[in-house]
Amino acid sequence: MSYNLQVTIDNDSGFCFGVVYAIDMAESILQEDGYLYCLGDIVHNDEEVERLKLLGLKIINHDNLKDLKNEKVLIRAHGEAPETYRTALENNITLIDASCPVVLKLQNRIKNSYDDKEKILIFGKHGHAEVIGLQGQTNGDALVFQDISELDNVDLPQQITLYSQTTKSTDKFYQIKDELTRRGYQLKANDTICRQVSSRYEDLEKFALKFDKIIFVSGKKSSNGKVLYDVCKKHNSKSYFISQVEELEAVPFNPNEKIGICGATSTPMWLMEQVKKALEAY
Repeated sequence: MSYNLQVTIDNDSGFCFGVVYAIDMAESILQEDGYLYCLGDIVHNDEEVERLKLLGLKIINHDNLKDLKNEKVLIRAHGEAPETYRTALENNITLIDASCPVVLKLQNRIKNSYDDKEKILIFGKHGHAEVIGLQGQTNGDALVFQDISELDNVDLPQQITLYSQTTKSTDKFYQIKDELTRRGYQLKANDTICRQVSSRYEDLEKFALKFDKIIFVSGKKSSNGKVLYDVCKKHNSKSYFISQVEELEAVPFNPNEKIGICGATSTPMWLMEQVKKALEAY
């Protein structure tokens, strides 16, 4: 039986400019040298990481970096803490810095706040690469929280400065801002969410409503994938999260349905194309 599914990929989905920049940089060095070290996964998408590994990309962690000498190492779009640059200098490592300009600007702002002795709160995901880099600007003094409830029993000073990881939900950021103001704090709130990410929320709301079902393609580690999938799910209850084509088997389809495919800022277009091709073969 043929399902005759009508499948459309969201044109606005796929890599953001920060990720494109990092991958382009990696590919050109891989072409020249045949290999390149990268500090952490270049993008939160296992399929894309595997593709680049086949071209010679070697993923290392911070412990490996300490043992590495006289090599080139790529810093991905998420950015790094000052400690990484110090290690590179000591070990004669050439850093290929593909930190996203939006993240670098945010690091700089946080460092200035820290130098001004402000008490800094960062709304972000614990342990996320970008957040570790941001916290590093404050020698680890900034308080990171994912949810406002984490601040319930924390003794905070009267004056606080709030920042956000660049890929967080704008709505949630402003809810947190309002709640902290309501709790009586003198708040300096900095909306540092990337506009390329936040504009996708509105685009996705419209996109999700046009289809019978939504297939959201993203790596499970992607912070922004989680946020954007929630947007789809909110506006179309028949939204399904998958990381690879094989996971389509668990999704129930009906004949002649209209299917929309979209993804995170770390989802490669080639993967969404593969999903489309698989659905069209149903």
